[in-house]
Amino acid sequence: MADKNSSTTTINTLRFLAADAVEAANSGHPGLPLGAAPMAYVVWKKFLKHNPSNPDWVDRDRFILSAGHGSALLYSMLYLAGYDLPLDELKNFRQWGSKTPGHPEFGHTPGVETTTGPLGQGFANGVGMAMAEQFLAERFNKDGYPIVDHHTYVLVSDGDLMEGIASEAASLAGHLGLGKLIYLYDDNRITIDGSTDLAFSEDVEKRFVSYRWGVTKVTDGNDIKEIRAAIDTARSDFDGPSLIMVRTEIGYGSPKQGTSSAHGEPLGTEALRQTKEKLGWPVDALFHVPDEAKTDFNACTTGNDAEAEWNDLLERYAAKFPELSSEFKRMMAGELPGNWEEEIPSFREEDGPIATRASSGKVLNSVAEVIENLVGGSADLEPSNKTFQMGKPIFARGDTSGQNIHFGVREHAMGGIANGLALHGGVIPYVGTFLIFSDYMRPAIRLAALMKSHVIYIFTHDSVGVGEDGPTHQPIEQMMSLRLIPGLTVIRPSDANETAEAWKLALSANGPVALILTRQKLPSFNASSTITDGCAKGGYILSDADEPQVVLIATGSEVSLALEAQKLLLQEQIHTRIVSMPSRELFEQQSEDYRQKVLLTAAVPKVVIEAGVSAGWGSYLGDTGLAIGIDRFGASAPGQTVMDELGLNVSNLTEKVKELLRNE
Repeated sequence: MADKNSSTTTINTLRFLAADAVEAANSGHPGLPLGAAPMAYVVWKKFLKHNPSNPDWVDRDRFILSAGHGSALLYSMLYLAGYDLPLDELKNFRQWGSKTPGHPEFGHTPGVETTTGPLGQGFANGVGMAMAEQFLAERFNKDGYPIVDHHTYVLVSDGDLMEGIASEAASLAGHLGLGKLIYLYDDNRITIDGSTDLAFSEDVEKRFVSYRWGVTKVTDGNDIKEIRAAIDTARSDFDGPSLIMVRTEIGYGSPKQGTSSAHGEPLGTEALRQTKEKLGWPVDALFHVPDEAKTDFNACTTGNDAEAEWNDLLERYAAKFPELSSEFKRMMAGELPGNWEEEIPSFREEDGPIATRASSGKVLNSVAEVIENLVGGSADLEPSNKTFQMGKPIFARGDTSGQNIHFGVREHAMGGIANGLALHGGVIPYVGTFLIFSDYMRPAIRLAALMKSHVIYIFTHDSVGVGEDGPTHQPIEQMMSLRLIPGLTVIRPSDANETAEAWKLALSANGPVALILTRQKLPSFNASSTITDGCAKGGYILSDADEPQVVLIATGSEVSLALEAQKLLLQEQIHTRIVSMPSRELFEQQSEDYRQKVLLTAAVPKVVIEAGVSAGWGSYLGDTGLAIGIDRFGASAPGQTVMDELGLNVSNLTEKVKELLRNE
């Protein structure tokens, strides 16, 4: 550790780089950086194993700023540590095109491990990263060869701990005994509204002890020796995660210290001048970086050395365990085994109807035989979601080698944890619940899309066909709502073979994919290149007619309904084209020529049928088309009864088509 004077200089450098950045932007949050800089300094200077020259080094420690509003502190540390983040980027804080956005964004700024800002998300991401580390360590580490051996550090705020996702994630982390997970709690007791006493009076220490976390208190957030000792204690506790409660002062050193006004607005010229004066900083200097601070904090040399030592270890590991080494490198590179597609089953029409949730389970279990880093589970709905890998162990306290994860009834944390698993690398996470409960995890899904994290969502019970459980469990707006998220690929297969193709697309995707699956059984179409090629394009001609007079566009369970209607309409000399559209996102990526070839010209009327809201289909329908959907909540009754009562049957569909053509 550097001497006290150099430590103080470096901590103040971090403080004022952040405060100056906020002031220059006339926007931001100076309070957290001023108060939390000492604990961040101790983590980064003394403990964090990382290499600024290679931010993606596999065995680095992960640092998450869950309190993402304090991003100026993170950018200051990245700059001072020697990451590819020039000082000019700090001067351009929160401006268009800069690498220093208002909240940290994964993939945008070197060294940022995850996108944070929506409070509690980083808390859950950290749990996922720690789970990935322990899964890979169990699988690959051998005596004398700890090739996976790193910690996850997370800086959290009062606001993070208030969010429900944090409670869910903390409960699971303690249950699983994630010993390399260390959270530093910026216990400044101030929120935007004022004192935390307004809404937050629980005993945080007892709460986390009950979660089976180790808890240590640091009474003075400026005492770096006390902070260091607390982290040493946390690192020695391998039985579970650790929370270090660090009592800090928001806006430390400023006239606004300890008040809510220090949270989310610039200090102002005069208050910033007074703060610098009080802490012995050059009053008129902006973005001042003493050489002493650069020398003290820059970790490039030690980072290069640490990675070089690890590379040497990995080379010796490869010589002794060549097959494991190859597998490890492939997994960490995000590559699938060469023969994985051969394991995917095909389904035959004569095998009879099967729910797409069931065919999904069969595909999952087939590919899991060769994709051994496919890990996941559901929010206490495994028998319904069909997400369990048969014959594979469960990820549990004391044995984290399992591919099956029991998340419990914790949908939101499950989504955030899945993001952490994906961002860590080395694993492909999937998570399952009923489609209706995707609402509980929507913030995490949105962030997955923003980060392009490779998460597979298995959403079953996709319509009013759920039946007797009633409107609370019958999704109406969820499918279209998910389609509104930029970067999320939504796939609603119509049968078992489309489900198999959907899994192919999901496993090879470069971002998050949501599979929307039925509870009710559906007929299977025989496997064909038409289905294979068509699914990859998002929409295709499943069944055609000579000179079609109308195009029926359907998704999921409504495709078989459209096919039945096609037969009845043909009896009345109405020629109908059936388009299966499992994924609008993929279809809209195709060329205009292809899309027009499938949908025909505007002169041919279109009818869309989907068991969800009809809004959102207008661009496919033109001025004369028709959307048959459900624009009300469902009801409790047998599934087919509900479908019939709401007009999702062959009789209504054929009548609507004939009426449309009569009015042409």
